[in-house]
Amino acid sequence: MLFNSQVFLLAFLPAALAGFYVLAKLSPQLARIWLVSASLFFYAWWNPPYVFLLLGSALVNFALGRLLQGETGSLQSPVLRKATLVGGLTFNLVLLGYFKYFVFLLGTAADILGRPIAVSGIVLPLAISFYTFQKIGYLVESYSGRIRDASFLNYLLFVSFFPQLIAGPIVRYDEVVPQFRDARTFRFYGPGFAEGLTIFLLGLAKKVVLADEFSRYADAGFAGAAAGHNISLAVAWISAIAYSLQIYFDFSGYSDMAVGLGRMFNVYLPVNFNSPYQADCIIDFWRRWHMTLSRFLRDYVYIPLGGNRRGSSRRYINVILTMVIGGDLARRRLDVPALGRTPWPVSYG
Repeated sequence: MLFNSQVFLLAFLPAALAGFYVLAKLSPQLARIWLVSASLFFYAWWNPPYVFLLLGSALVNFALGRLLQGETGSLQSPVLRKATLVGGLTFNLVLLGYFKYFVFLLGTAADILGRPIAVSGIVLPLAISFYTFQKIGYLVESYSGRIRDASFLNYLLFVSFFPQLIAGPIVRYDEVVPQFRDARTFRFYGPGFAEGLTIFLLGLAKKVVLADEFSRYADAGFAGAAAGHNISLAVAWISAIAYSLQIYFDFSGYSDMAVGLGRMFNVYLPVNFNSPYQADCIIDFWRRWHMTLSRFLRDYVYIPLGGNRRGSSRRYINVILTMVIGGDLARRRLDVPALGRTPWPVSYG
């Protein structure tokens, strides 16, 4: 279900908003349950069986997080706590790697061996990168003692909240969950709703008015080159510039829609883009592009590797490792295709 689809705009979103605010008058707990149910329905619209993957992974990570938080008293040993954290990180990365890279690795092996290897039935789950990152962040924060929460419902809201589930922004537990504990979140606030609707409509315009229009010029140039046609210098530049603008307006538009939707539910989500094409150097560009992913890589990859605290040689190694890990992840939509232009692919990413 796409944010710019008729079924989302005319059916799902009005129902989700109405149910949330009506139930909030009865009980915030009922409103939270409704929002989780709506989010799972939103995800299931793509491929219902993969909801069980999302839920199963969430259950495992929540259980590991509770152990790391120390509430059960069963992990007093630092060695056991670190082993639990490593086990949880491994579980998430293996799950992500299986769906994203298993077919690629088998294809590479087939090329090396010179014989085909039949693979079927592996479909890349929608948004698996995004919710995996958030689960990894939850485990690390639980290990460090910054999370103490026994509510599985709160955790499900954190990993499944539909405005940011598909393409981010990538949020932290302490950015979202405290808002679902605040009574003000469950009271309709007209100015905030109007602000969210405005942000959503601006993001929608970025997508359908700008990104889709630029895609016409980009697709024409790249399709001609792929077909072996001679491409003039002017057409090549027009295609390249159009593609650069298309991916920006497509992805930032989707992020703006997510922020606007969150605001309509009285939930503040972090801004994901800060005019990256106005940057004056490549470093500044990456600080402005997909900022929540850059933050994730900094806090959960670069700094744990040692950052710049162990000399210049180690710093360069850490930067390279972070860029290698983030290189595939930093693509504009990760597991999300161009909005509204193609059906959800069977393999993407």
